[in-house]
Amino acid sequence: MGRHSSAARNITSPVSKTSEPAEPALPVHPAHSTESLDRLIHERVRLGIVSALAANRSLRFNELKTLLNTTDGNLSVHARKLEEAGYIECEKVFQARIPKTTFRLTPLGRKALEDYLDHMEALIRATRSR
Repeated sequence: MGRHSSAARNITSPVSKTSEPAEPALPVHPAHSTESLDRLIHERVRLGIVSALAANRSLRFNELKTLLNTTDGNLSVHARKLEEAGYIECEKVFQARIPKTTFRLTPLGRKALEDYLDHMEALIRATRSR
């Protein structure tokens, strides 16, 4: 018991002797690699924040939240990461005891976005040229 019949032990999968070898992968230039993408900007919500601020002089918290269709907490966490990196500036004022938060893209943030977009365009060109 527990033993397989000799017929079951001798079954092998067919191997095609006429199959062509796979095409060798083309080398990828390091600048076109996804490994060198700016991971800080690459995340969806942070890319949305930086992109929206690049198209506008400034945006208030609720404007960004509506544009990105995200929650207060999610927007706060991602905006803080961008602010800590120096990509955006956050100005908080109170009007009738209600906080009003306004975000602006910094020159460093604009440069980071431009570099990210250049990198993505290079990836697209490299992919389409294959």
